[in-house]
Amino acid sequence: MELNVSTASQGDHAVVTATGELDLYTAPRLQAALASLLRDEADHIVVDLSGVEFCDSTGMNVLLSAMKRVQGKGGSFELAAPRTSVRRILQVTGLDTVFTVVDAVPAMDG
Repeated sequence: MELNVSTASQGDHAVVTATGELDLYTAPRLQAALASLLRDEADHIVVDLSGVEFCDSTGMNVLLSAMKRVQGKGGSFELAAPRTSVRRILQVTGLDTVFTVVDAVPAMDG
């Protein structure tokens, strides 16, 4: 399955929406989108996972490295609305205590 990634930015806030399967083959697409936002000085990034049906360790590593880079410059990084399968992976790996996980994607004004 493919992974579609789209971004919406407003000031230093950005929402990245991923839809599909996040795995070894598709993770570079998400990584590129996140790297682009980091270059554009986004300090507050939310990754909307509501459309992600599957995420493997490669996908988790992409999210982890982006979170570390954002937090390293004093920003915030959140995972929004993960499905049950992705939430279970976060819990099994203990990453649910590492990531900030919110139930809904925050609305961007504008």
